[in-house]
Amino acid sequence: MGSTCRTGRFARFLAAAALAACLVAVVPAAAQQSAPRPNIVYIVSDDQGWKDVGYHGSDIRTPTIDKLAQEGARLEQFYVQPMCTPTRAALMTGRYPFRYGLQTLVIPTPGKYGLPTDERLLPQALKEAGYRTVMVGKWHLGHADRKFWPRQRGFDYHYGAVLGEIDYYTHSSSGMRDWYRDNKPVKEEGYITQLLGRDAVARIMEHDPKVPLFLYLAFTAPHSPYQAPKEYVEKYKSIADPTRRAYAAMISSMDDEIGKVLVALEKKKMRENTLIVFMSDNGGNTLAMLAGDADVSKLKLPADNGPYRGGKGMLYEGGTRVVALANWPGRIKAGEVKEVMHVVDMFPTLTKLAGADASKGKPLDGLDVWSAISEGKPSPRQEVVYNIEPFRGGVRQGDWKLVWRTPLPSALELYNIAQDPSEKNNLAEKYPQKVAELQKRIEQLAKESAKSLFLLTAFEAVKGSAHGAPALPNEEAFYTGND
Repeated sequence: MGSTCRTGRFARFLAAAALAACLVAVVPAAAQQSAPRPNIVYIVSDDQGWKDVGYHGSDIRTPTIDKLAQEGARLEQFYVQPMCTPTRAALMTGRYPFRYGLQTLVIPTPGKYGLPTDERLLPQALKEAGYRTVMVGKWHLGHADRKFWPRQRGFDYHYGAVLGEIDYYTHSSSGMRDWYRDNKPVKEEGYITQLLGRDAVARIMEHDPKVPLFLYLAFTAPHSPYQAPKEYVEKYKSIADPTRRAYAAMISSMDDEIGKVLVALEKKKMRENTLIVFMSDNGGNTLAMLAGDADVSKLKLPADNGPYRGGKGMLYEGGTRVVALANWPGRIKAGEVKEVMHVVDMFPTLTKLAGADASKGKPLDGLDVWSAISEGKPSPRQEVVYNIEPFRGGVRQGDWKLVWRTPLPSALELYNIAQDPSEKNNLAEKYPQKVAELQKRIEQLAKESAKSLFLLTAFEAVKGSAHGAPALPNEEAFYTGND
């Protein structure tokens, strides 16, 4: 009898142990599957220098951004395109802009083109997955036809500008008012950075936390014109140069607005399940010709890209490696992440986190880099395409980067970015085989490229105004280099 009881108890023990083992194996996977999809707040600054944040050693005070960086992942090899429109297009599509004609400069005010409507955008994918999609800020992906506007491209709501550069007080670009809410012109007073912050807070406060939120907050700061409220400018009396002083004030104002967004997320009890990404759209501007309508001919441009060569518009690191971070409490390991990633990677990374389908559109250039962001694991990205244009190209494979400028006199520059991130030592003559290898890759990508919509538009404008002038080459010759 006693033996039978002991045998029965032992059998029950084995059964319980087996059940416990199954639960141990199953629970983590089930927990992972049932974890709520994150709210996503994606914040973009405009023309901000790599060094122009406190945590990179700047004299510009950015306590909110610094705290997000300290408690999250500091993405120290995060790449974008060298200009505004291409970077925003890459973020929205997960595809390099040379594939659909947005690789050159930005969409100008007279431009009639935009991000092609056959490209599937990030807000469309997230909306299909049940997200409320909200955009507050600058679009710059097409304005002449409303089919290019944010509300027509997957956003449930948009407030802000559709063009590029805009006056911070008149809300005008090239003499035209550029301020909208849901496709309707808005006339109001206020400093743009503060208006954008206020609206982002309002959208969070009215949001139903049961529905996942995608908030794309695209500031115009600190893009020229260099304007800031007096109270912010006065905080930087120690900066002698007036342009740098205003630029610093613009960044501090933006930092304060980001802080208000975080407070709103806390009030709505959404912060713990919100992924925040912050980045600049390109490196800080160091070229007067790219300062838009601002009269900077007699000014020293204020942006600081730290140790990196060049700035906005250039294929060097200073134009393409930007300040960037990601923060999600309890889900992202705090620390510096040196893994290589590109803004195109955000499309597949975010859609996977959101449970959205990333495969419906055209083939992506982006890769899922979530494990690199959240845990600092090796990035799957081995190649960065800086840009492909008829007159130049740039590509990096591993540590090797080639910049190839084709207009005569042509130039080849080869750098080992791991050893020489400041791009001081051109190794093209020393390693001709590596140059040839990367040239071949650039040629291959060029063959895959769509024609630049900017250059096509410029070509047509010149051709149309060249009455009585010598005949221009035809379009095909323009692209092939044949007379």
